[in-house]
Amino acid sequence: MANRKVVVIGSGFAGLSTATHLAAQGQEVLLLEKNSSPGGRARMFEAGGFSFDMGPSWYWMPDVFDRYFGKFGKNTSDYYELVRLDPSYAVIFGEEEFMDIPADLEALKKIFEDLEPGSGKKLDEFLAQAAYKYQKGIHDLVHRPSLSLLEFADLSLLKDLFKMDIFQSMSTHLRKYFSHEKIIRLMEFPVLFLGETASNIPALYSLMNYADIALGTWYPMGGMHRIIAGMVSLAEENGVQIRTNAEVSQIVCSKGEARYLVLSNGETIDFDVLVAGADYHHVDRKLLEPQYSNYSANYWDKRTLAPSSLLFYLGINKKLKHLRHHNLFFDEPLGPHAEAIYRNPGWPAKPLFYVSAPSQTDPSVAPEGMENLFILIPLAPDLPDEEEIREKYYVKVMDRLEKLTGQAIRPHVVFKKSYAHSDFKNDYHAFKGNAYGLANTLMQTAILKPSLRNKRLKNLFYTGQLTVPGPGVPPSLISGEVVAKEVMKSIKDSK
Repeated sequence: MANRKVVVIGSGFAGLSTATHLAAQGQEVLLLEKNSSPGGRARMFEAGGFSFDMGPSWYWMPDVFDRYFGKFGKNTSDYYELVRLDPSYAVIFGEEEFMDIPADLEALKKIFEDLEPGSGKKLDEFLAQAAYKYQKGIHDLVHRPSLSLLEFADLSLLKDLFKMDIFQSMSTHLRKYFSHEKIIRLMEFPVLFLGETASNIPALYSLMNYADIALGTWYPMGGMHRIIAGMVSLAEENGVQIRTNAEVSQIVCSKGEARYLVLSNGETIDFDVLVAGADYHHVDRKLLEPQYSNYSANYWDKRTLAPSSLLFYLGINKKLKHLRHHNLFFDEPLGPHAEAIYRNPGWPAKPLFYVSAPSQTDPSVAPEGMENLFILIPLAPDLPDEEEIREKYYVKVMDRLEKLTGQAIRPHVVFKKSYAHSDFKNDYHAFKGNAYGLANTLMQTAILKPSLRNKRLKNLFYTGQLTVPGPGVPPSLISGEVVAKEVMKSIKDSK
């Protein structure tokens, strides 16, 4: 079979995965990245001796990463050192209400029992069912391209789908096992990554609790960008050519095929196959002429997006007390904040927030005796985010962070950078400034997500967080593999 020239737009996890899978099967692959370094949302930057991961900070589902590198005869340890965090993270419910979540299951069950007698055994039952969902979901369902209902027509699979509670909400499912509010809030936390409240996320996603509790929370020493560095090395080892500072401004099409790209500098690049790992909406509505778009503007406006975020990257010139590597601040009720994200979009009065302090684990990310902080406030997409409002929320969060941890922090900030909606739009062309993609609601699952194939152009494919299987780092790795298989099928069929 003759090699084809494949161009992949976007060097995030999905784009790198796609490019490497195709290059390993003999295709000539060029990977284009608009920014100055690869990685998409998982880029990093350095300032004042601090190294900041710009986006993803949680390493869950280590088996997915192992499988990815194993596909090419490699191990994760060939590219980065992985450590399991213990405690996995801390949950702060208020002053003097700090709960460390231990890596050891028996220790966690003891915490549950102290809160709600009998809940330790219930946790075992819950995790047994969640383990089944994880095995079926992560090792089967998410590897299907979701191009046709026939992919899901197998009788045994239909039975599995009912067993996986896809028609029951996560909120209802959890309350069958637990009643204590702190346990429920802890168990609902992982679905925040999926872009909706637990009352609107299918109970299938209790598989996230299995990933959290059973498989653990890990960290690649040096930072999450070490994964990207490893993937870039692997891609280049397999022959992928990577070009940065190469923004695509137009896809030129004719006679049912995408023909060539035009870069922002006027350069043209031709290809046999094109895979868009850039923002799906941007490619669909901005880079293609309207007659070649998969979806209308109205379709996109009706999608339920996962949240955006206001991020702060802080360098602190002292070590801090009472913080773990990952810290979830649940000292305010979730309801009003969730309302401001999902129902009546606006800036929340009392936001919940997350703080990552990787320097608690990894001294390489901050100068000696100093601390590296990453603060995230989940927000509704498409909000105004001018500097004045960013600073207002910096004050809100820092007031609570200092009060809850009992220490002055702001006087010791030697580096500060904010990042929000307009930055996501500028750097990634992110639809409405979203940070995570589409919410994993029932009506945006599998074949109900934007298709990984263009319906009008036989050689244009899509990968990443706005198509199957969905948002998150492990799903993005899988998305690249899934679309690469479809590309290879199309190449074989064209012979």
